[in-house]
Amino acid sequence: MEILWVHIRWDEGKPETAKFCCPACGSFVDERHKFSMVAAGRWRATKPEVKSHAGFKLNALVSLIANASWPQLAAQWLAAQDDPGALQVFVNTVLAEPWREAGELVDESALASRAENFGLDNLPPEVLAITGGCDVQDDRLEISVCGWGADSSCLVLGHFVLFGSPDDNSLWAEVDALLKARWRHPYGRLLGIEALAVDSGDGDWTQKVYDYAFPRARHRIMAIKGMGGSRPIIKASEGKMKGGGRLWICGVDVIKTQIFSRLQRGRMIRFSNTLEAVYYEQLCSERRIVRYVRGKPIRRFERITGRVRAEALDCLTYAFGARHALPLNIIHREQALRGEHQPQAVQIDPGEPTGWVGAGPNWIRDGGRR
Repeated sequence: MEILWVHIRWDEGKPETAKFCCPACGSFVDERHKFSMVAAGRWRATKPEVKSHAGFKLNALVSLIANASWPQLAAQWLAAQDDPGALQVFVNTVLAEPWREAGELVDESALASRAENFGLDNLPPEVLAITGGCDVQDDRLEISVCGWGADSSCLVLGHFVLFGSPDDNSLWAEVDALLKARWRHPYGRLLGIEALAVDSGDGDWTQKVYDYAFPRARHRIMAIKGMGGSRPIIKASEGKMKGGGRLWICGVDVIKTQIFSRLQRGRMIRFSNTLEAVYYEQLCSERRIVRYVRGKPIRRFERITGRVRAEALDCLTYAFGARHALPLNIIHREQALRGEHQPQAVQIDPGEPTGWVGAGPNWIRDGGRR
């Protein structure tokens, strides 16, 4: 039997059977008796020692409107389990309870056990768009490729490690090759990476990232700089950098907060079974801490002692940023994948790919009628 809050219970998987369970005797009460129960209710002071003011709290379980019936609320509760944002809204507005953050650490073994049978060569039908995040190291580039569903779920489709010096143009040519790749969707179309966020950092390779990303900006190849604090997920700089391109500022603390909340609550981030064990170790390499500055709580992320590498977490963070920089009409996109597109909304280019995938009409290819 499943339970909503304390006293509403229903048969597993059947929210329409939701009933009130009496805390005194354990008997069940149907929804039709709610009106008489509420009419017979009374306010009871739980802190009678407070004399200066009165406070009241009432949740939606006693509401008499149709949309707040116990079966309806049970269904909403179940629907919110895989979406931390929706769950927080439910807890705050329906249950009238404060939201408590999940634990600070994520179990890498638990995440690895959730791996599913999908990947770039076996795209799930719910994937409607693909973005990537690239981390730059002295001897390699690492790129995570993520698919995105209509419900904003993230599916980690693959993770690539490209060895070589970022000063070598042949290494960036491998990135070009990945960006030109196409993977067949179950509906028969071909999808590619539509936006890639490349970390420019503050190190030795900043200018090299600019040199690569700026000429490819129209294909949504973005040089980014991660910054902490309460910032937009991603935003282009106001002025242009040396070289004529724009730097994108990525709110990494905001994104990581979303990622950690999703990892700890539900399955809004899913993993391909092609990912290696080291991926999950890196994904769980940081923890969220709270420090108080002038009396206000400030959330930050710090590396867990003993965890040296965090490329998987960084790449996923940047892929999130790339998704938010990608204009995407979910309805039109799904119609196009199914072959039900509206010509004025989405054009399918039947020609051969001529460059990197952009967010415009060339984002999708006709897999069977080139």
